[in-house]
Amino acid sequence: MSSHHQVLIIGGGSAGIMVAAQLLRQKKIKDVAIIEPADTHYYQPAWTLVGAGTYDYSKTARPMSSIIPKEATWIKDKATGFDPENNTVHTESKGDISYDYLVVAPGLAYDFSLVPGLGEVIDKGVVCSNYTDPKHTWEVIKNFTGGTALFTQPTTPIKCGGAPQKIMYLAENHFRKSGVNKKTDIIFATGGTVIFGVKKIAKTLMEVVDRKDINLRFHHKLVAVDGEKQIAWYEMGKEITAGGCVVISSNEEDDLKLDESFQYNYKDVEMTRDGNRYGIHYDMLHTAPPSVAPKFVKDSPLVNDAGWLDVDHQTMQHNKFSNIFGLGDVAALPTAKTGAAIRKQAPIVVDNIDLLIKQDKMGTKVYNGYSSCPLVTDYGKMVLAEFDYQNNFTPDPKLKQMFISDSSKEHWRLWMLKKYGLPHLYWNKMMKGKHV
Repeated sequence: MSSHHQVLIIGGGSAGIMVAAQLLRQKKIKDVAIIEPADTHYYQPAWTLVGAGTYDYSKTARPMSSIIPKEATWIKDKATGFDPENNTVHTESKGDISYDYLVVAPGLAYDFSLVPGLGEVIDKGVVCSNYTDPKHTWEVIKNFTGGTALFTQPTTPIKCGGAPQKIMYLAENHFRKSGVNKKTDIIFATGGTVIFGVKKIAKTLMEVVDRKDINLRFHHKLVAVDGEKQIAWYEMGKEITAGGCVVISSNEEDDLKLDESFQYNYKDVEMTRDGNRYGIHYDMLHTAPPSVAPKFVKDSPLVNDAGWLDVDHQTMQHNKFSNIFGLGDVAALPTAKTGAAIRKQAPIVVDNIDLLIKQDKMGTKVYNGYSSCPLVTDYGKMVLAEFDYQNNFTPDPKLKQMFISDSSKEHWRLWMLKKYGLPHLYWNKMMKGKHV
């Protein structure tokens, strides 16, 4: 059995729903279908707050049936592959579905095989992730009694690049309130070279790191986790011979110390060496899962060499198939994978499809890489990192109306925006296809 739709969308997440809702509401396109197998739609940005015990998990979930626009056709099934030459998508049980225009927005998938050992321990015991089970994160933080609290991330692209450090700042706040901080070392180990790619934001975050006495470790590529021994294994992502420095110096075998250029605010926690790998012993571990495009996308002719959906960085149109568009986390765009990015990408996709249908031409709007990361730095404090493809700091003028003159500084009003303003906007405006 097969069916045909004028616009077919894969994915009932933020991207798919925004595009569908805007096409139907703003552009009056009649025939829009969404392929989405899930029963529940989650507002994931609030999971940071859930993991810190300050937001109700159940409030982040709504039935998918209440989110998919009434005028859209919901194809409750899994997409399994593409035949772009014949304008067709294969599904698991509903057969082939053909289209005039296709929007690929299934989000990303987790591939635990990229960090051996992590899949076995994630969301169990002292290993947690706000990305997969934020309720467990809160249990881990609440029950932590001291030792090494390790916050880390894989070197794959991940959703919201700032999320692995937001939960760390909130955890530190909780440890301080409960007095556990006196016997705790907090470590942030990242494959990157700086705390944040936008200079103005990095400056603020370094002040936060100082205030919270956090040890930053750079060039740390997470390669494995030993759940039994509670060791996270790293390889160094920088030539260790660069400038003739030794990454770890040791006078005696058991006294390992990191070279200065690999870290900031050193904490002498237990480390192990095995060849070119360095293990950090943890008493709690929070990480983002290693992320990839979903298998049916990755194994298709639609991806670039890195395995992400190959779209034009400015128009979101596929680089090879002109009636296919892609946006959101699956798209190969050199910017952060966030809902804020989707908010700016969706109208461009919608505009282009609308013009192609009605006038057989593309629009003139371009996406400049805008993304934003609400960086929660304490209970009641937040910085809003907004940036483009060039990592320029690009604050939204609407914030000026909230009396926030500089969103690169910590502010309680930004916390209110994160906890109350954005969820409200999301459910009531963005998911309904209204202009935001």
